[in-house]
Amino acid sequence: MAANAEAHGPHQAIDTDNARDRFALRLFDTLWDQYCDRVEYVRTYARVVREAGGQFVNDHIALRTFACQRPTTGIVSLSRIFEALGYQAANCYQFTNMHLGAIHFQHPHPEFPKIFISELKVWELATETQGMVAGSLASHREPLPDSTLSSLQRIGQQDQDEQQLMDQLVDWFTQLPWQTPDKQVVLAVNEISQYAAWVLVHGYNVNHFTSLINSHGVAALGDIEKTIDALKAAQVPMKAEIEGVRGSKLRQSATEAVVIDVDVCEGGQPAKMPWTYAYFELAERGEVPDPDTGKRHRFEGFLGPQATQLFEMTKKT
Repeated sequence: MAANAEAHGPHQAIDTDNARDRFALRLFDTLWDQYCDRVEYVRTYARVVREAGGQFVNDHIALRTFACQRPTTGIVSLSRIFEALGYQAANCYQFTNMHLGAIHFQHPHPEFPKIFISELKVWELATETQGMVAGSLASHREPLPDSTLSSLQRIGQQDQDEQQLMDQLVDWFTQLPWQTPDKQVVLAVNEISQYAAWVLVHGYNVNHFTSLINSHGVAALGDIEKTIDALKAAQVPMKAEIEGVRGSKLRQSATEAVVIDVDVCEGGQPAKMPWTYAYFELAERGEVPDPDTGKRHRFEGFLGPQATQLFEMTKKT
């Protein structure tokens, strides 16, 4: 799939003269455009913000994967792309009851979106479920070569075919990395882990982008409650609760997840099946004191209990 050389997403507003940074922003906008094609609620949100005279800043991008030894998959297989583009690991999180771990990555440029990558620890699942997941992972494509990471690292330092690099990365995130899963396998895995079933059918596609409520800059959308009310008035179905109380360092909510048709095999033949894809998240960030200076600054991390509730937004019943 060729990436759109003229992607028009929210990241273009970020000011940078660094060639590698500009490439990263174009990658985010290309993935954003494809995400918007599937998640119609995002277009409604953009209209609501525009009509209110506000601004949209993307707080973070979330990705999901499996952690497995053979083949070697997990956070590292995705994070190295972002590390080659200048990102660094900032904090890690554990979700014991869901068999998940996660790391969020930040860029030295303060306006760049954070990257939140989670992984399912396949070895913690029941043996039968491990076997079903392993059946798909056995056909996992080859990892990105070191030469691709080197090329990303050196953008702006030497001649590069940036469009070829862009197309390679967009395919990496949007194309299913293994053979189309069997419908009955997906349904059986979903009984044990909705997260695992989601990854089986969507691979490494973006799970969600996120509105930073703090960036709106207009009273009509000045907090998460007002933004939710505006989206509800525009007929966007929203999560029933807000995670986090007023005045806390992080408050989150989201639209409901859209349902799309995904590719599966049924009786050895190609088929389609409706499955949850993605939601659009809202995040309102509070301030916390710096432990060394005492000065207050915006909290940029994540909170495990809140993230747990948001993972459930893609649950397929």
